[in-house]
Amino acid sequence: MSKESPQPVVLDVKGLNCPMPLLKAKKALNELEAEALLEVLATDPGSVRDFETFSRQSGHLLLESRQEGDTYIYLLRKKSA
Repeated sequence: MSKESPQPVVLDVKGLNCPMPLLKAKKALNELEAEALLEVLATDPGSVRDFETFSRQSGHLLLESRQEGDTYIYLLRKKSA
């Protein structure tokens, strides 16, 4: 039985400053099933450090962290139940 890679839920928090991008991402993750993907779009430069720290402390996996222009993009996988 092959497991297809699910499409991530996209959370656009552009224009919000710390700590709102992270708080909204935490809320979105709480509403997702275990191992679901969440893609976060942010413009706050401080969010880079916030998401790295959050990933280490929460157990959610930060699969990708990149910047495209003024947008910071994070791909998180919710931890297993």
